Amino acid sequence: MPQPEDPRILELRKMRAQALAGGGEERIAKQHAKGKGSARERIEGLLDPGTFNEIEPYITHQGDEMGLLKEKFLGDGVITGYGQIDGRTVYFYSQDFTIYGGTLSEMQSHKICRVMDLAVRNGTPFISLIDSGGARIQEGVRSMGGYAEIFRRNAQYSGVIPQIAVMLGPCAGGAAYSPALQDLVIMVEKQSFMFLTGPEVIKAVTGEVIDAESLGGAEVHMAVSGVAHISVPSEQAALQTVRRYLAYLPSNNVENPPYHQPASLPTQVDDSLNSIIPLDPGEPYIMHQVIEKIIDPGSFFEIQAAWARNAIVGLARIGGHTVGIVGQEPAVMAGVIDIDASDKMTRFVRFCDCFNIPLVTFVDSPGFLPGIAQEHGGIIRHGAKLLYAYSEATVPKICVITRKAYGGAYVVMSSKYLGTDVTYAWPSAEIAVLGAEGAANILFKKQIESAADPNAERKKLANEYREKFNNPYYAASTGYVDDIIEPRETRLKIIASLSALRDKYSPSPPRKHGNIPV
Repeated sequence: MPQPEDPRILELRKMRAQALAGGGEERIAKQHAKGKGSARERIEGLLDPGTFNEIEPYITHQGDEMGLLKEKFLGDGVITGYGQIDGRTVYFYSQDFTIYGGTLSEMQSHKICRVMDLAVRNGTPFISLIDSGGARIQEGVRSMGGYAEIFRRNAQYSGVIPQIAVMLGPCAGGAAYSPALQDLVIMVEKQSFMFLTGPEVIKAVTGEVIDAESLGGAEVHMAVSGVAHISVPSEQAALQTVRRYLAYLPSNNVENPPYHQPASLPTQVDDSLNSIIPLDPGEPYIMHQVIEKIIDPGSFFEIQAAWARNAIVGLARIGGHTVGIVGQEPAVMAGVIDIDASDKMTRFVRFCDCFNIPLVTFVDSPGFLPGIAQEHGGIIRHGAKLLYAYSEATVPKICVITRKAYGGAYVVMSSKYLGTDVTYAWPSAEIAVLGAEGAANILFKKQIESAADPNAERKKLANEYREKFNNPYYAASTGYVDDIIEPRETRLKIIASLSALRDKYSPSPPRKHGNIPV
């Protein structure tokens, strides 16, 4: 005879069903109508099947400010827990827009901080799935204090574990500071947006009229502000991007990045590299093509591709090893370094150094961008950030000078005496204080002015200067370059260097922290 079920078990099942229901079927249907998934559906799309374990599903908001007790929801608008991505543990939270618009309460903050602390204790990545209207206004200062608790952890845990913010809806007001503090910000096009003050507040204060998408949508933060790192067309693509990104990273700052067996042999070379640099130094080429011919095929994960396009940063694999790629794009602004490019490269260099990712730098820059706006905007301060980042980095650093390396741009781009371990130059490299024409105008000004044909004299003197100084052999003769190589050899040389530098140890002097010129 079957035994009657324990009423306590039945009560548990009832509570579980209530927690799983979120804000209810009607509100979830509204999410679906907008093309958005529910908080739990997003978790399913992120994690390996069957690995999700929830933490604190029965928490509810406390207090009765402005009638909040009339409607209580288990979980209080956020789902927290842990699971696995490609067999590696991650901790995360997923905000539930169907419960009070995902707004942050004191108890929601408690849940988020709890899993952040667990992530650090266990040395695992932390992922934020954000879809929230901001602070829960009814709770006043308690919700703001909750945000401060999260921000403090974002800052304290930076460089300890990877932190990834996935923007799946609104993120308004001070809430936007949390993703800004994380290592990677992924936005969904036409669906997610971030801003400190919304369109209505801006209109009331400044009289400016703008909609949410134009103010803080994915396109704005990808191409204008530089806040976002990746934009994708759908939630599913965003979640898959997280999975792909984590495959390049260690779980924490004391591990090394994972090794992936390359599809092609490490010894495979591309002979077309030997003819990729035009003979005319003024003719552009595409650095992205250079990078693709050197790395493992299909492994380039570019970051902030639409912002400061004259600079290139991203993760890749060379011979199966994760590396951070930094470089210039000579097809955009001739690869000149400006304020935004400096900031873009600086943060990426420091990120790679945090997580033991070797840096491979491809240099082709005629210098820093001249102009009043750049000088008044603090190009010195911003350029110093890049210099600081490379000097501070203790990971293996390999530099490849493909063509122009002039003046300050040569110095800040992982030059040998900033602590770079191996510096290669291609035969097309031009390493000098400035270009041949500029040097001739300064060094031989009177001679040019007094010549019968100043233009012809300038050209002759510039060619003489270029042949003597603007070539890799002069730099190599004084020890500023370790070797001059054929472009086709670059992949093999980098793989050999990575192997030789695998056990690099470069401790920094004892200090609390440096004072980077922010």
